[in-house]
Amino acid sequence: MMNPRTIARTLLAGVFIIGGWELIQRPASKTEPAKEVRPMSRKLGLTTDPEQMVMLNGAVQLGGGILLMAGWMPRLAALVLGASLVPTTIASHRFWEISDPEQRRMQMMHAFKNASILGGLVMTALDHGGRPSVFWITRKAAERAGDVMSETVERVAG
Repeated sequence: MMNPRTIARTLLAGVFIIGGWELIQRPASKTEPAKEVRPMSRKLGLTTDPEQMVMLNGAVQLGGGILLMAGWMPRLAALVLGASLVPTTIASHRFWEISDPEQRRMQMMHAFKNASILGGLVMTALDHGGRPSVFWITRKAAERAGDVMSETVERVAG
């Protein structure tokens, strides 16, 4: 039987793999919305060319989606995908600027769908798969090192 985490990661990754590939193949469809996040891109030291921004986002989403689905560094992949989803949502689903009620509702729905996906990515990033977290492992290693140092000092001094 397949692990539920594997199924969940695969389902979550699918939208990024397909969407990322689409962005790489046809960036022109999203270059206009990408202009909205130029200031963010500039602050991060990234390109401000809309077509390059779209292709870079596509590559990040495709790569992150593949890593997430394969279970390779899933927590890091989830964080990277989450980070890529924020400017995508800000650029493409600006419902607060739309006056037509039907279009506003549709864009709001897309924005909240992305927020829901972001929630799944956060849960994935925090999931340890039953294993101890990096923080726990580091703390335990530091405690063991401290114990060894204390014992060594006692032997040398005593």
